Amino acid sequence: MQNSEYRLEMRNITKHFGGVKALTDVSLKVEPGEIHALIGENGAGKSTLMKILSGAYVRDSGQIFIDGKEVKISDPKESKDQGVAIIYQEFMLAPDLTVAENIYIDKLSAGKKFINWKELRNNAREQLERLGFGDIDPNTKCGSLSVAYQQVVEICKCLTRNAKILVFDEPTAVLTFSEIEKLFSVIKKLKEEGVSIIYISHRLEEIFELSQHISVLKDGTYVGTVKTKEFDKDRLVNMMIGREMTEMFPERHAKIGETILEVQNLCAGMVQDVSFSVKAGEVLGFNGLVGAGRTETMRALFGADKKESGKVIYFGKEVDWKNPKQAIAEKFGLLPEDRKKQGLLLQQSIRMNTTLACLNKITKLGFINHKSEKEFVKETLASIQTKYNSTEDNANSLSGGNQQKIALAKWIAADCKCIVFDEPTRGVDVGAKTEIYKVINNLAENGVAVIIISSEMPEIIGMCDRVLVMRNGKISGEVRKEELTENALIKFAMGV
Repeated sequence: MQNSEYRLEMRNITKHFGGVKALTDVSLKVEPGEIHALIGENGAGKSTLMKILSGAYVRDSGQIFIDGKEVKISDPKESKDQGVAIIYQEFMLAPDLTVAENIYIDKLSAGKKFINWKELRNNAREQLERLGFGDIDPNTKCGSLSVAYQQVVEICKCLTRNAKILVFDEPTAVLTFSEIEKLFSVIKKLKEEGVSIIYISHRLEEIFELSQHISVLKDGTYVGTVKTKEFDKDRLVNMMIGREMTEMFPERHAKIGETILEVQNLCAGMVQDVSFSVKAGEVLGFNGLVGAGRTETMRALFGADKKESGKVIYFGKEVDWKNPKQAIAEKFGLLPEDRKKQGLLLQQSIRMNTTLACLNKITKLGFINHKSEKEFVKETLASIQTKYNSTEDNANSLSGGNQQKIALAKWIAADCKCIVFDEPTRGVDVGAKTEIYKVINNLAENGVAVIIISSEMPEIIGMCDRVLVMRNGKISGEVRKEELTENALIKFAMGV
């Protein structure tokens, strides 16, 4: 190993996709055993830079040095051999294999003729306990785990490969605060063991808690690197989006009206005896730990999952939606937490995704009027400031923030009178978050009843008129606007 003050140095990295410049002359330096944050808006080039490091993309020009020695990384195996491991937002797990099999997937037999299953499970158990997740059974199939637990398996898998550079891409987007604390203690432990960590996140409070340095990218170019403790959030946001971040949460001017939705003693699977109501113009928050039953409650209401018992009263009359189609017909919408699997058809056009829930608006005698559809889509997307090239491009061609806006546009286009937003700003940058909050506020001001499920405390506190906290499938408490604090929410969520 050559003596170098940097574990990783990426110099003047440039990458084009066709005529589009994804990265221009971007550099990054990471010291041994440091947590280095990498931030920028959606589409700034963070993921592209990391995919070049991982060998998933090949750079057009530039150099990569690890421990002072120039390395050639042209495929994922070369990257792995250099001690680089990346934990993406979309996990690289085999859902039908067990936890133990996934953790040791590339060394199941350790070079021997037979697999020693007992040893494999014991080793997997040790890895899980090391991370503080000893409650995950190594024999469980990965596909049956919660997203949070799948992430833990992904981290374990990387650690068994003795990675010396570990990249986390939005690692807490799917975790609750207690799980985030565990993850942070793992990351700090890895740092002490000399692992260099590159941490990509849109959550600025995490970056200030964890990192020693922050590098900022904007529009595929390198803006600069700063020492975390010498900087503050406002200056950082200004660096990132090139404008002052005066107000994260826009002012609310909504008038709260009549009750639109009332749920009485809803039971569905783990959801037990849940009752609540929401009025026109009101933003009602649902908070709690992952697995508390928030999403399950809304899916049962929406007809996506089976309701066992309980009453749903919508605009004064009892409804019993057996499937989402019936709910949508009555102007009730649900933006799911997993936009890639449930919120969008990624391989279909932006146009088709936008009008999916309101085809009646653009059809005549059973035929779609494509001209009026196109105009309608452009107007809808302009109203929420969506950046895209053509309405005919596939949804997966967009950055995360703009994909989320397309998922949102579908329900705006459908003129819903009550909408549930499940983690509306997950994996979305600061600028796009503010724009999504404005959209939600506008809906409330137009008399829509809004329900927000969110694990982000600032979001819940900044956006909601009142908040219901769930724990173990039941509502454990209600907090009014004037009493909304992180402390109050945590107490109910933890059952204190």
